[in-house]
Amino acid sequence: MTEKKLAGKTVLLSGGSRGIGLAIALRCAADGANIAILAKTDTPHPKLEGTVHTAADAIEAAGGRALPIVGDVRNDDDVAAAVLKTQGEFGGIDVVVNNASVIDLSGSLDLSAKKYDLMQGVNVRGTFMLSRAAVPIMREAENPHILSLSPPLNLSPRWLGGHTGYTLAKYGMTMATLGIGAEFAKDGIAANTLWPRTTIATAAVQFALGGDQMMKVSRTPEIYADAAYEVITKPSREYTGQTLIVEDVLEAAGVTDFSRYAAVPGTPDDRLFPDIFLD
Repeated sequence: MTEKKLAGKTVLLSGGSRGIGLAIALRCAADGANIAILAKTDTPHPKLEGTVHTAADAIEAAGGRALPIVGDVRNDDDVAAAVLKTQGEFGGIDVVVNNASVIDLSGSLDLSAKKYDLMQGVNVRGTFMLSRAAVPIMREAENPHILSLSPPLNLSPRWLGGHTGYTLAKYGMTMATLGIGAEFAKDGIAANTLWPRTTIATAAVQFALGGDQMMKVSRTPEIYADAAYEVITKPSREYTGQTLIVEDVLEAAGVTDFSRYAAVPGTPDDRLFPDIFLD
C-alpha cells in the first residue's frame, strides 16, 4: 500500500479554482490532505470553468478536507484572514503553494500600466505576502514547504526582452521564494520553485498563448501536480532553495514515460510545445 505522506497535513494554495492549482490540490487531497484555497472566483465566470466552491467539492470527493476562502492575494486583509482561517480550521499550515499568477506577453510599449501593476501585485507581491504571513505558523510544522510556480532565473536576452513586464513578474516570484528560503532555512522551512519544460493545457495557455492548437501540443496539469507532490514531500531541511523543472523532478522520482500526460493521447514528446524561460 502506497504511503500517504500528506495525510492530515494542511496545504494553503493561492488560486486553485481551476487548472494547475486545482490539479495540485486534488493530488494532495488524494493523499488525505487538508486543502485551503484562497481564490477570487466566487461565482461562475462566463468563459472559465470552476469556482472556489466547485474546487472545494472536488477536493472533498478526492479524499481531502476543503476550506474555500474567497479573497484576493493582493489584499493584505484577505491574506491575513486566509492564514488565520486555515490555522483555525486545521490547526496549522504545512505547505504554501503560490499558484496565483497573471500572464500578459505584450511588449513593453503595448503593455498597459494597469496590467503591469496587476502582474506585479499578484505574482510578486502576492507570493511574498502570502509566504511571509504563513511563516510564523509554518515554523511549528514538521516538514514545512513553500512552493512557487515560477521559472528559473534565465538572463538570456531572449527572455528578458521578449516580454519584459511578464518576465519581471515571474522572476520576481522566483526571487521572493529563493529569498524566503534563504532567510528561513534555519527554521527548516523549505522554499522552492517549479516550472515545466512544455506548455500546460490550461485556460491561460488557451487564451493568452495559442488557443486550441496550443492546447493540443501541451501536457495536462497532472504532470505539474505529480511533480509538486514530489517536492513538498521531500525533507524540508535538505531540499530547499532550488529552481526545479517538472520533468527533472519526476525523472529523479523514477518516472521515465511521460506519454500519459499528453493533452492529446499519443502525441510524441518531440511534438509538444516548449514553455518559455527555458533554453
